[in-house]
Amino acid sequence: MTPIDPASLRIAPLTRAHAEDMATWSYDPPYDVYDMTGAEPDELLDPAAGFHAVFAGDELVGFRSFGPDGRVPGWDYDDTALDTGGGLRPSLTGQGLGRAVISAGLEFGRARFAPSAFRVTVATFNLRALRTVESLGFERVASFEAARDGRPFGVLVRREAD
Repeated sequence: MTPIDPASLRIAPLTRAHAEDMATWSYDPPYDVYDMTGAEPDELLDPAAGFHAVFAGDELVGFRSFGPDGRVPGWDYDDTALDTGGGLRPSLTGQGLGRAVISAGLEFGRARFAPSAFRVTVATFNLRALRTVESLGFERVASFEAARDGRPFGVLVRREAD
């Protein structure tokens, strides 16, 4: 894959081919908590799940989600912020693309949903992701242990200008 120009990033609807590709994504430990293997393409394509593809040119490089997919069971979420999550193709992680991909997702989410705030939930071991979202103005508001495996997560919120 050629180097990715962050300016080339765009968000588009997720297709079945994209969902099937994403369902094969697996990450090295400890990032395997984010594995997409076993995800059902039909669930990824359900509009209620809020998944969108992230492209660099014509290449699927990641995804962004808006809504319940960004929530991790174990914390008492409310509707004061729009939950957003996402991921990069495993071969692209750790290359400094996260900030540009998350920024593109926030810009898309702001235009599409006009939330008063965005919320992200990040595994606390994932220092790369935590540094990235904090550099984008997210502030830690809570921490908890995931219901499924007791892994610690942080909840961060970024208020949007009125």
